[in-house]
This record gives sequence, structure tokens and C-alpha cells, in this order.
Amino acid sequence: MKIFKRIVIILAIILIIIALIMLILFFYQKYKRVYYAEDFGIDVILSTTDFDNDGIDDYTDILEGAKIEAQNKPKYKSAYYAGGYPPDDEGVCTDVIWRALKNAGYSLKDMVDEDIKNNISSYPRVNGKPDTNIDFRRVPNLKVYFERNQIVLTTDINDIKEWQAGDIVVFGSSHIGIISDKRNKRGIPYLIHNAGQPLREEDVLERYTPITGHYRMK
Repeated sequence: MKIFKRIVIILAIILIIIALIMLILFFYQKYKRVYYAEDFGIDVILSTTDFDNDGIDDYTDILEGAKIEAQNKPKYKSAYYAGGYPPDDEGVCTDVIWRALKNAGYSLKDMVDEDIKNNISSYPRVNGKPDTNIDFRRVPNLKVYFERNQIVLTTDINDIKEWQAGDIVVFGSSHIGIISDKRNKRGIPYLIHNAGQPLREEDVLERYTPITGHYRMK
């Protein structure tokens, strides 16, 4: 019985330590100094397109849409939805992307579905059986879509001038996010993404590897 109590106490201490570490990391991320492109002499690239005619260029619109998603902080929930779209308070990493693009007037679902329809052999994840309820919410499909249809950029995060707010970045074949306008002291940008974490806009681009795609809307 005494051994059992000791094990319980040790486990409780470990959990408390883990909780304290997570709390420290949370506040460090939230309140540490933030830098921006101009701090490194980097010109901010604006899109020449204003697709939704709201007076704001597409790249800025996409960034704002991603930031809104980060502020809303939908519950991380991976599920299949008839019609394709999850409720506003639910989502996964791919939902950050279509919601950000929607803020600029784009329907990522329609664009992906159309490209799959016309080029199904280019989408191995579809496996010859398109499903409009889920295809646009799968990272491998989005990687193929952006690779085929948008501007392909460097995956070297140390080439800091090539990373702009509103860019889309893919990690491996299972995660995706939007580049923030915020940067760390080395000029490496923050990432806006949903992995169920407390802060959805954070300095983690160096921790998510490998980077397998970096894209910008045309």
C-alpha cells in the first residue's frame, strides 16, 4: 500500500512539473518580443489582386483570415462532414487554410474539387475516388493543388526574405499552416496553425519538420 501511495505521489509531482513547464512555455510564447519584416529590412510583398474587391490585397486578406481563425481558436476535431464544411467552432489544420482564403473571397473547396476532377491521376490520396466532402481538407491533396496551381517557393526558413505573411506551408504529409507577419529575433516568421495548441499563432516554424512545401497565391 505504501509503495502504491509513493507511486501516486511521484506521478502527481511529474504531472505538476509538466503542467508548470507548459504554463511557462505558454506565457513565454505569448509575451516575448515580436519582430516584423521591417525590422530586418524585408520588403512586404502585397498581392496585385484583390479578388473580393474589398480594397485589401489578397495576401493581407489571407493573413487577416488566418488571424481571425487563430483568435476564434476552434476546437481541434477531425471528422467527416456532409457538405464538407465543419461547424465554425470545430476544425483541424486544413480548415485554417480554406477559412483564410475565404476571407480573400476564394473557395478553396471549389478550386481543389475542380482540379481533382480534371487531373485525378495527379492526386494519389484520392485513389481514383473523389469525395467532395473531404478532399479539400486533406493535407496531401492541398499540397498537390498548391504545387500545381500556385507559386512554389523555397523551403529554407533561413532565407527569411522569401517568407511573407499569408504564405502557405506544408509539413511532411500531415500538417499545414499560414505564415504570420510576426517574426522571432532571427527573422524567422511565426506560424498560424491548428494542432489543438493553446496559442494558434506561435514561433514554431523551426520545430515542425520537414517542411515539404511553401506556396503563395498567384
